[in-house]
Amino acid sequence: MGKSIKHLIILLLFLGISDSYAQRHKKPHNLIQYDFKKLHFGFTLGMNELNFNIKKNSSTITNDTLLTLLSNSQKGFNLGIVSNLRIGKYTDLRFIPTLVFGERHLYYGFIDSSHVSDEKIKRIESTLIDFPIYIKYKSARYNNLRTYVLAGVKYSLDIAEQDEINDEGKEIVKLKKNDLMGEIGFGIDCYLEYFKFSPQIKLSYGILNLLSQDETVYTKSINRLSTNGWMISFTFE
Repeated sequence: MGKSIKHLIILLLFLGISDSYAQRHKKPHNLIQYDFKKLHFGFTLGMNELNFNIKKNSSTITNDTLLTLLSNSQKGFNLGIVSNLRIGKYTDLRFIPTLVFGERHLYYGFIDSSHVSDEKIKRIESTLIDFPIYIKYKSARYNNLRTYVLAGVKYSLDIAEQDEINDEGKEIVKLKKNDLMGEIGFGIDCYLEYFKFSPQIKLSYGILNLLSQDETVYTKSINRLSTNGWMISFTFE
C-alpha cells in the first residue's frame, strides 16, 4: 500500500474521531438544505496508481529465453465532473466522467545462450476517459460530517491506445482501447460554509483482457492482461 493511501486513511480516521467528538459537542450545521437537493454538480481531482494483473503463458516462460515478467505500477493524475442524483434519504446515484493520465511498466528478464541476462522495460502510457456509475450509501449526518461507501462499474476508453499503431520494429506492447472495471470505495463528506468537500479512495478491478496479441515475445508470453489500481480523489460539490 502506497504512502498516499496510508496518509488518506489516517486523515479519514482523524475525521472519524473528530466526528465522534462532534456528536458530544453539537455545532451549527453548514449547508442545511444541501442534502434535500434532487440534483447537484461538482468537480473532482486527485491522483491514481495503475497496475496490471498478468496471467503468464507458462510454456513461453519455461521454454524460451524469457525468465521473468513483472508489472510495476506508476502514479498518475485524474480530473472529473460530478453529477449527483438523490434517490433516497441515504442513497445517491453518481455519474463522474473523468480524464485519467496513467502509466504502467512491464519488466522482462531475458537470458541468452551465454547465460548473459538482459532486462527490457516496456512503458505503457494511457490517457483514459472513464465513464463510471456509482451507488453511494451515506451514514446519518453528525454536525458537519458524514461517512459513505460507494460501488459501481465504469467503462474506460483509452484514447492513447496502441492497438492499431505501426510499431515500426520497436515491438511495443499494444493494448485494446476498451475496458470495463468494477470499483468500490469509501470517504467522508465535510460540509463547509459554502461547499461540500469529500476526500475518498477507490479501488478498481479490470474485467476485460486488454492485450492485443502479436508475434513478439513480449505478448506471446502473456495469456491475459487486465488493469487494477487505486484512485485518491478530492471532490468539491
